[in-house]
Amino acid sequence: MTDLKGTLANIARAIVDSPEDVVVTVTEESENSISLKLSVAAPDMGKVIGKHGKIAKAIRQLMKAAANGTGKKVTIDIE
Repeated sequence: MTDLKGTLANIARAIVDSPEDVVVTVTEESENSISLKLSVAAPDMGKVIGKHGKIAKAIRQLMKAAANGTGKKVTIDIE
């Protein structure tokens, strides 16, 4: 089984300048869906979101692909 929380944290840590400030919390989990909240340091917010949200969209697509093996629907909130 894929650790979705750890996968999201690893992706975010690879992007930001302050990887120690990356926090991923599970906000809601049910039988077939999971909601994750990604928090990063304020100066790193632009790196996680990207121009016109392209990086955030790519992160969400990667997480959906990772969740595909678990049979769960994943939603990512970036703060």
